[in-house]
Amino acid sequence: MTEVVKPHRSIRSFVRREGRITPAQQRALKDLWPRYGFEMSEALLDFAVIFDRHAPVILEIGFGNGDALVAEAAAHPEHNYIGIEVHRPGIGNLLRKIESSDLNNLRVMLADAKEVLVAQIPEESLSGVRLFFPDPWPKRRHHKRRLVQPDFAALVTCKLVTGGYIHLATDCRDYAEHMASVLSRTPGLVEVSGRDQFTTMIASRGQTRFEQRGRELGNQIWDLVFQRAS
Repeated sequence: MTEVVKPHRSIRSFVRREGRITPAQQRALKDLWPRYGFEMSEALLDFAVIFDRHAPVILEIGFGNGDALVAEAAAHPEHNYIGIEVHRPGIGNLLRKIESSDLNNLRVMLADAKEVLVAQIPEESLSGVRLFFPDPWPKRRHHKRRLVQPDFAALVTCKLVTGGYIHLATDCRDYAEHMASVLSRTPGLVEVSGRDQFTTMIASRGQTRFEQRGRELGNQIWDLVFQRAS
């Protein structure tokens, strides 16, 4: 009898919780996606074509309802932004805000960010990567599902330009310590959280819905910034 070999399934760092999608979000997905969204494919992204200009590109992974990302894009029109999310209601909400804010420097993807990084982001092309309040998977047996792992850190590093950064935030102490340990051991990355340029960036970061919930529970917030030095 021939043994059937099951295909390898990579460990997901997220669970799709679709939740309720409002009629307005559904309309945004239908009407605004062709303008502001683009699909996952095997082709490398050409940022100059996507945005019709050359500018530093910032990638945000898991933007939630998109409020903080919209505020960031509006405050920095000199940058281009790509937001990746797996939950359709959040994407619908973000699309509506992009249109109402008349933003031309923000685009959206519905995809697994790690797959996008592997297949579509050119090496040494991103000026920054933002990852705010990812699922901490607090139970020890679930730690393997955390997105920030050595392979992820190495993948992000090779996508950053020299001087590019990865900015992470969490309200879970154990995950903050885990992040710091992983990134500090990643070749090419140097922690710069305490440098003036980055303390200003941390202070001006928009508050996400998950952060607000954490603060209401009395949780401490940790921001970590690592820069590609070479």
